Amino acid sequence: EEGELCLNSLQCKSKCCHRQTGLSLARCAPKASENSECSAKTLYGVYYKCPCERGLTCEVDKTIVGSITNTNFGFCHDAGRSRK
Repeated sequence: EEGELCLNSLQCKSKCCHRQTGLSLARCAPKASENSECSAKTLYGVYYKCPCERGLTCEVDKTIVGSITNTNFGFCHDAGRSRK
């Protein structure tokens, strides 16, 4: 459930185990909405920014360093909507 402590995103209904900082406890959180900050993926099963809701894509600069340090953040966008 949302707000419960977690060790891995698989434990959460939303599939997002989120922590504010490296020292804080991780809790289940809702997925990111359109125009919200997001993470493309995580190597450790815990996010600093949750992935996007279904139908949205996280547009982010995917670098190896960003993946390792979990700082490769972007913003959720509707991929189906045309861009102007």
